[in-house]
Amino acid sequence: MKQLRYLAVAGLTALLLCIHQGQLGAIPFNGTGSEGPTPAAPTGSGASEIRGVWLTNVDSAVLFSRAAVEQTLQQLANYRFNTIYPTVWSWGYTLYPSSVAAQAIGYSQGLYPDFDATGRNVAWENAQSDHDALQEVITSAHAHNLSVIPWFEFGFMAPAVSPLAQRHPNWLTQKQGNLPEARFHQEGEHTRVWLNPFHPEVQQFLLELIGELMENYEVDGLQLDDHFSLPVEFGYDPYTVSLYRQEHDGRWPPTNPRNAEWMRWRADKITAFVGRVFQVIKARRPTAILSVSPNPAHFAYGRFLQDWPRWQQIGYVEELIVQVYRDNLDTFRQTLRDREIQRSRDHIPTGVGIMAGLRHQPVSMSLIQQQVQAARDMGFDGVSFFFYETLWQLAPGETMADRTGTLRQLFGRSRSRAQI
Repeated sequence: MKQLRYLAVAGLTALLLCIHQGQLGAIPFNGTGSEGPTPAAPTGSGASEIRGVWLTNVDSAVLFSRAAVEQTLQQLANYRFNTIYPTVWSWGYTLYPSSVAAQAIGYSQGLYPDFDATGRNVAWENAQSDHDALQEVITSAHAHNLSVIPWFEFGFMAPAVSPLAQRHPNWLTQKQGNLPEARFHQEGEHTRVWLNPFHPEVQQFLLELIGELMENYEVDGLQLDDHFSLPVEFGYDPYTVSLYRQEHDGRWPPTNPRNAEWMRWRADKITAFVGRVFQVIKARRPTAILSVSPNPAHFAYGRFLQDWPRWQQIGYVEELIVQVYRDNLDTFRQTLRDREIQRSRDHIPTGVGIMAGLRHQPVSMSLIQQQVQAARDMGFDGVSFFFYETLWQLAPGETMADRTGTLRQLFGRSRSRAQI
């Protein structure tokens, strides 16, 4: 599960200064492959490989200015990446100007989370309203031959204090019980709520957001992740209970949230909605793909009712990037042997999400290199790193030359993306 934290104002300022002063862009590489020996080509089979990275709006300065976007994407192109997954739906806001969002929540967009006690996004209110980070990303990325697959990071999740949650309390689902806390889902430091995946107004809102995105931007796809789901404890709100009773001769949902039939009923409803998402994408932009970056199947279904193997079997998923965030090579390899992950490789491009680090939790480039090589050795179609900034974050004992040198070796020659 992607772990996010607030970015402190001081930290953001420092990162922006680094970008504008050229410190971040000064990582040595001339883009020609002519400095020193030519690195070895990847050992994976085939002529294509997914080489992706997620761009976030938390603990990251990438999306906050045109200069930062251009410098970042130039750097990724120099290091022979070919795909970026920029967040566009995060913290209850779009990161692109959206008339759908403006009507539903009162804000056309919001670049990063900075809520005050009332839930107002003060940072965005004080920012320039004409900044379109997504269009800047698309323009720069396509100029550098990078595919852009926007990432609907928060899925059905929202901050409890967000205008989205406060304006539409009837859109929220809950656990059992009548206390206000029944609506809360604690993830990391922040209290979240969950939009009801079964409520027609929630579904219409998300479908309209996705349709608007497909119509207005020349994107190469859309990515859903582990938050396009429902924690297994949720689904006891009045709307869902009533719907279940209508379809079960008046019987109430089981009090055990892990009852097999109750889990299957909710998971199948989510699967049906993913089908509608797929149809909207194809109707608006037929060449765009639906990518999914879930947790491994057993965890995804057992904890979050996300039956992505079924989505893939039906044909909704056209690219799979499984989050395999492991801190040692043995468990990493063991996870890649999962039956459902192996099955997906027979049908669609299947890559591996690799943890490059979190704020205050660097990951050594040695482990990253070993995991990339393991994914190649096992025949996967590529990798994506979470997330951009931490690719350059030094682990104990490393130098920047060590880290960038190894990264150059990982992607020694340019390759196109794996295609469906």
